[in-house]
Order: sequence, then structure tokens, then C-alpha cells
Amino acid sequence: MVKKPYNFALIGAAGYVAPRHLKAIKETNNNLICALDPHDSVGILDNYFREVKFFTEFERFDRHIEKLRRECPENCIDIVSICSPNYLHDAHIRFALRVGADVICEKPVVLNPWNIDALQRLEKETENTVNVVLQLRLHEEVQKLKKKIEKEKSTKKHTIDLKYITARGPWYDFSWKGDINKSGGIVTNIGIHFFDLLIWIFGKVETFQVEQLTARKAKGHLVLEKAEVDWFLSINYDDLPEEVKNTQVTTYRNIDIDGKQLEISKGFTDLHTEIYKRAILGEGFSFEDARPAIELVSNIRRNGTK
Repeated sequence: MVKKPYNFALIGAAGYVAPRHLKAIKETNNNLICALDPHDSVGILDNYFREVKFFTEFERFDRHIEKLRRECPENCIDIVSICSPNYLHDAHIRFALRVGADVICEKPVVLNPWNIDALQRLEKETENTVNVVLQLRLHEEVQKLKKKIEKEKSTKKHTIDLKYITARGPWYDFSWKGDINKSGGIVTNIGIHFFDLLIWIFGKVETFQVEQLTARKAKGHLVLEKAEVDWFLSINYDDLPEEVKNTQVTTYRNIDIDGKQLEISKGFTDLHTEIYKRAILGEGFSFEDARPAIELVSNIRRNGTK
């Protein structure tokens, strides 16, 4: 018996990361039934699905999904994909669970660990599942490194230097991303990917220090079970290395482990389809997978100095 495609709804259709979700839904042979975004620049939908019901108002989106659930079961929503602004993830996950759908949510799945606690209770009550997009864990080079570290018998900590600089203009400061209450600030908005990666590979956080924390730049020191990490995050163009400034590239990503670079640039943006495949099979990343990095960035925000 051929399994019917899953019906998806997408929240955040005009966002930067939305095309990766659209591509993943298409490549896993599923259907996008409806989409929501307060902005109507969503022509990208036509590249993947031509009959998507689109809404700019949450209330009408909600009503449409509820109508499908009650009056048209064959088109009811099975999974809600969430790539809205960070501070809305919590509310949008709640909505999805309450309409009987599973969830695939971009990171950071929420801004604080206590948000996870509340959502897990709702997850249990509804018997639906929230899957977190932690796609870097599926990168081939990352998987190789994790296996190597797991086999090590030495107790000596590795030395890691993490630098991630992605230049953003003044618009960033005026968008939701520049509002720490909405994005979680730079350590959450752009650092969460790498903190999750390092904790997953090198073990739980033992201690951390924050040396600098502003709206556009942050740095500090992190001690994990199997590594000591000096980290630096910035969205300032001036922090890019000179050799990068002389190109059209505005992003510099470097993870140096014991003097050897972990190369993850290739394939960095092509892993969402694998995330979707795992989620559909019931093998997605959970709240508990995401919790350690959420706890770390939350603690950095509360204990760091501006």
C-alpha cells in the first residue's frame, strides 16, 4: 500500500530560511496546503507548490486549518513547519499542537529552557511531536568528527577556536533580529547553531565566561567535558578578515580544533531535506536534544555583561 503524502502548513513563508523548508517538503514528496506570513512577498511559493492557500492574518489562517480539520479530513494538516521570528516559535508550536499537528521548527526552537518545559507538557497532552531543525548534526564532516571523539580514550581536552562573522547592515538593528527580546540576541540568533554542534560533539557545559556581549558582537570562553572553546561572534563588516573583505563574500566561518579546521561550508544549506526525512520517520531531533544549547545561550544572556 502506497502511503499518502503528508499535508503541511508553513508559518513564516516570506522568511530567509523558508525556501529550504519548501524545498524539503517538495523533495520528500509531500503537499503544502497553506502558508502564513504578515508580509506578502511570497512568490517563492510558486517555485514549489502552485495551489497553496496563503494568509497574511493569523486569525484567518487558524480558521482555515480548523475548517479543514472539521470539514475536510483528507486535507487536514499533519505537520506545521515553523520558520517565523524566534520569539513567536513558542506560540506557533502551541497552535500546531492544539490543532492536532506535529511540528518541524527552526532553531532556536524557543528562547528559554522553561519554555521547553511547558511545551513538553502540551506535547504529551496532545500526543503530537515537535521536531527541532538541528541540521548541522547531519553534516558528513560533523558526523565523522563525533564518531572520532566518541572513540577517544584520552581525557585531555581539545582546544577549539570558533569564529563566526556574518556581516549585517544597519537594517539588522531595526528588525526583530536586533531586538534581544525577540531574537535572543546575537548568541542565540547566530551562535545557537555552533553551540549546539560543539556541545553535541564534545559534551556538556562545565563552565562559561562572557568577555563581551553587545547587540552586534560577543565573545567568551566555554569549557565542555572534552574541550575548551574560545568563541567570537560578530555581525560587523569590519571584523571580517582582510582576505574576505576583498571578495564578494560577507560571511566568515571558522572552527579550528587542535589547529585543524572543521570544514562545514559545503553542504551547510542543503540539510533540511534530511531533517524532514528523519522527522517523518519519527527520528527527528527533540526538545531534549535542543535543551543544552538553549540553556547555555539563555545563561549567557542573563549573566553576560553588555
